[in-house]
Amino acid sequence: QVRLQESGGGSVEAGGSLRLSCAASRVNWKTMAWFRQTPGKERLAIAAQGRDGKTVYDKSVEGRFTISKDYTKSTLDLQMNYLKPEDTAMYYCAADDRPGWDVLRPEGFYQVWGQGIQVTVSA
Repeated sequence: QVRLQESGGGSVEAGGSLRLSCAASRVNWKTMAWFRQTPGKERLAIAAQGRDGKTVYDKSVEGRFTISKDYTKSTLDLQMNYLKPEDTAMYYCAADDRPGWDVLRPEGFYQVWGQGIQVTVSA
């Protein structure tokens, strides 16, 4: 069974950085993405990358977060800089074999998910 496994979460002060990694059996999915979710709210996409390397970001993270793939480690990474308290959430990676990097797709688009990892940013 396909699995994605997130790592790298934790607690950091505002203005700091964290790097999330999503280990996968393969990273050549047509679309891979990072989502985040806070209690009682919808899981929302914040960054996505296509097989060709093209990326798309939510405005809330654009310029601060960078999505990338490491083919040698078979991971999808999310470098998060200048973190804010409002970035506090559970973060999930997702993958699908349909092209969908051009816009941020909703949760229902993706067929494969990780279990999530907590990121907490203190003021």
